[in-house]
This record gives sequence, structure tokens and C-alpha cells, in this order.
Amino acid sequence: MPKFALLSVSDKRGLAAFATALVRQHGFTLLSTGGTAKLLADQGLPVTEVGAHTGFPEIMDGRVKTLHPKIHGGLLARRDDASHLAQASANGIELIELVVVNLYPFEETVAQPGVAFEHAIENIDIGGPSMLRSAAKNHASVTVICDPADYDPALKALAGSPAGLQELRRRLALKVFQRTAAYDAAIARYLESQAEPDLAAIAGFPAVLSLSWPKAQELRYGENPHQRAALYGRFNDYFEQLQGKELSYNNILDVTAAGRLIGDFERPTVAILKHTNPCGVAGGDDLLQAWERAYATDRQAPFGGVIVVNRTLEGDLAQAIAEIFTEVIIAPRFSDEARAILAKKKNLRLMIAKSGGPAPADALLEIRSVIGGVLVQDPDRGHDRASGFKVVTKRAPTPEEWAGLLFGWTVCQHVKSNAIVYARGEQTLGVGAGQMARVDSSRLAVWKAAEAKLDLQGSVIASEALFPFPDGLIAAAEAGATAAIQPGGSVRDAEVIAAADERGVAMVFTGVRHFRH
Repeated sequence: MPKFALLSVSDKRGLAAFATALVRQHGFTLLSTGGTAKLLADQGLPVTEVGAHTGFPEIMDGRVKTLHPKIHGGLLARRDDASHLAQASANGIELIELVVVNLYPFEETVAQPGVAFEHAIENIDIGGPSMLRSAAKNHASVTVICDPADYDPALKALAGSPAGLQELRRRLALKVFQRTAAYDAAIARYLESQAEPDLAAIAGFPAVLSLSWPKAQELRYGENPHQRAALYGRFNDYFEQLQGKELSYNNILDVTAAGRLIGDFERPTVAILKHTNPCGVAGGDDLLQAWERAYATDRQAPFGGVIVVNRTLEGDLAQAIAEIFTEVIIAPRFSDEARAILAKKKNLRLMIAKSGGPAPADALLEIRSVIGGVLVQDPDRGHDRASGFKVVTKRAPTPEEWAGLLFGWTVCQHVKSNAIVYARGEQTLGVGAGQMARVDSSRLAVWKAAEAKLDLQGSVIASEALFPFPDGLIAAAEAGATAAIQPGGSVRDAEVIAAADERGVAMVFTGVRHFRH
């Protein structure tokens, strides 16, 4: 009896060589469809069209071609069940021992800008996932391949021991169900993004959260050496590593935080981060000036930190940065001179921040694990429109104070709560992050400024959330701040405003808070 292999693929890489080996080394008879059948025939391989095998033609523009009992019966029949084999024989169903299917490129299709909805729908594969699932269910008897990378292992297993082939079949079946799950999730995400506003799924968040990311790489460990970790998804579409050690779990978190922060600034800006918190941020006429101001905020915390810039990093800045120990430097580009200088630090990780193209739908959500599930929210999209801000004190900020307030407010949104930032112009002077009481964050920021020998007289203060009591505002005024910006909304707003007025401090309410836990 013939030994059938069914091949029907969109990605045709390596298929001809694999099919040739199946026929000439392992005695398979090839079944195929459409363009795949033509490719095989052009290679001089004997191939039978699925329509000829089933006795039923492809119809409906190819939407129906492999959905036939002679295909799925040949895949699903249990070889150890006499009644299955008898029914197959009675119905003219021949057994299929190997399947190679990869799916219509739906993910790539919907990632194209401006793709038509109708075109996306036609790239939803039906027959392919059906064949994969049938073959994977019956992997005790059928070898199923959905990835060209598995051609060589399959040929080796076919030439090896039965036990080796069985082990490979189990692994390939798992890979199939992982692939079809990811494929269905991608379709669900796309349809959610295209649904009409009156559909229930769009009323808030999806009724079922469909997420599936391929593993990008194993990481050496997680936050700590005893924790396992891996990176999933498209992180590498947005950042390219030029040199240095492999990124760690913590590095990836810091790079993500740095990328989000620097995106909020248009002028030449340098930000230094440690444990995802900015410890120094500044703008300037050029990056070297911005660096000098950012580094002046805190000369201790940047040790082993992450530096991000929003312009090409040139040699002069590279030379300045090279004088301290840094884990990661991120820039849209590095000059040749900068590359040469930084190449002397072999372990230093240099990262190019790429545009990455359109973000996938799941990138528009922030997701955190909790016991028994996940929390999902829209992203906090950064600094707010100043047009919605409201001066609530008797004195309005001066133009110089306004500049510092807007800069400090933007930075403050990227600091872990409770967050306080002292600033002047386009420079942070002191950052207080993550304290349990807001007044303690203010005191911490004042202490950091004193450590850096930065004068807070005439500075401004930004708070990412409301002042619950006047004490935080009073502490800021005593430190030298002359203006403050905060969301407002406390039951004691009137007391806070009165404290500001008593001290001649101008205060602005934004109406929006930016907690970061």
C-alpha cells in the first residue's frame, strides 16, 4: 500500500529538498494542493492533487479543498483499532502518515498598514488548522510539521528508531497546538480591533482575553538568580542590540521604562534610570549639555544604570559616559566614533531604539499577573495637555516656573509612586520615588538634591498624585520651591491651596493623576 505524505504550505522554504528526501529515501507518495503541488511537480517529483485523491474538486476560490473525509479520515483513523481500519477500507480512505502544513500568513497580512478587512478575512486559514489539528490529535501514528525548521529533525527521525520517531511526533504535536492557538488568538485580536462600536466585546475589554506570544529567548535568570525567566513577543522588533552581554530580565524592564520616558520629549534629552526609576533627566541645546545636567542630578545612582537619549549619540557624549559604569545605553543611532569609544567596554550593552512599525493590538494593553489571573489596563500615555491645567493659587507661575513645571510633570509620571520631582527649567534637581508617605518622597528628593549640591531655591515641584495633606507642599516650600504642580482632588485641597498662598507658592492642578505601582 502507498505511504502518503500530504504537503500544503504558504511558506515554501526548504520544501523541495524535504519532499525529494521523502520520496527518494523514504518511499512516500505525495499529495498536495495548488501552488505547493506546482512547486513539487516543477522539481520533477510525482505528486497527486488532493482533488484527484478525494474525487472532489477545489471549490469556492480554494476555500474548500482539503475539508473532506478522505483527508481527515486518513489522518484520524487509529491504526490500532480494527474497526477504524475497516471503516477506512470500506469508504476508500487511504491512511496519511505525514503532514506538512504552514498557515496562511494572517499575522503578517494584518500588520500591513491599511490592509483591507476583506483581504484580512481571506487570509484566515481554515483547512490548514483543521489538518494540523487532526494530524496532531493522532500523533501516535502521524508525523505533523508546521515549521520548516523541523524538516531535518523529521528526516533523521524517519531514518532512526521507532522510539525516536514517537518522541519527535509528540513534540511536533505540541508545537502544532501552540501554533494554532497563537493563530486563533491573532484572528480574535484583529476582529476585536475591527468590531463595530455597538458590539458587546467593544463596550469595555474583550470578554475573553486572547494573548499568545512566541518565545523570543531564554534569559539567564529572572529578577534574581534563583528565578527562571524567558522573553516572549516582539521586543526585538523595537530594540536592536549592537554589543555587550545578553540582556537580563531586569535590563529589559529598564529598557522598556527608558523607551517610554524618552518618547515624551522632543528637545535633545538624556535620561538616566535605575530600577525603572529616572534618577536624572535633562534637556539641552545638544545631548552633551543635557547629559551634564542629567548626571548632575545624582552622581551615585547611575552606577550600573541605563542611559537613554533621543538623538544620535556622538563621540563627545560617548567619551563622557565611558567614564562611569553603565549597564545599557539606548539611542536611535550611534556615530562611528561613539561606537569605537564604547566598544572598549565589552560588556556594555548598546541598544538601537527602532520604530518597530505598527504596534500589535496586545501592545496597546498593560498586563500584570495577579494570583489566579491577570490585570489589564490601557497604557498611561504620558504627559497631559497643558491647556487643561488650572492655576488654583492667587499667584500664577512665571514663564520660567511654567517651563520647570511642565518638564517636572512629564518626568514625574515615570517615577514609582509616591513620586516627587524637583526641577528647574529642563533639569531634574531631586527625585523622590516609592515612599509610603508623599512627604517622605519630598524629603528624599530634597536630600538627594543636597547630596548633589544642587540649590533648590527657586525650583518647582511636581507630584504625580494629589497632596493629601498640606505637609508635602509645606516641605517643598521650605526647601525653596516657588511653584508646584499636582492633580488635585483631595478633600483637603483648600488647606493645601491656603498653605501655598501663605508661602507665595504658585500651584497648578492638572486634573489627572499618574500612579505607578
